[in-house]
Amino acid sequence: MKPATLTMTAVLLAVATPGAAVAPAVPVPAPPTGIEGLWMNPHGTVAVRTGDCGGRLCGWVAWASPQAIQDAKDGGVDRLVGTELLEDYSADGAEHWSGSVYVPDMGRSFSSTITRPAPGELRIRGCFIGGLFCKSQTWQRIEKVPNA
Repeated sequence: MKPATLTMTAVLLAVATPGAAVAPAVPVPAPPTGIEGLWMNPHGTVAVRTGDCGGRLCGWVAWASPQAIQDAKDGGVDRLVGTELLEDYSADGAEHWSGSVYVPDMGRSFSSTITRPAPGELRIRGCFIGGLFCKSQTWQRIEKVPNA
């Protein structure tokens, strides 16, 4: 059995900062602190863009390698880019989200959690058979999709 490709999505954590008496002329963006953004799987074969979907966190394939595209086709997914992999995650603690992950090369969704072990990392864990069997992957934040 080939390894399942897991991907992630994200919820932006709001960070409040006290306002200054005079606002700067050009706003300076804060560094990303949440899980919303662009993430690459550990194999370098799939990039997922995470974001809000109706008040929950979701993630969609933004880029995929030719091998990942073929693996998805073998699993019954004709168009991998644009596919929602991270589905309906809700925050259930600090740096912890629960939802489901869709694994295209298996054609199935599994219960899943997302945690942030370190800045710039997401750990996605998918489980089946009531949590008896689980697999985790650590994803890295990226600035842009490969070859873009």
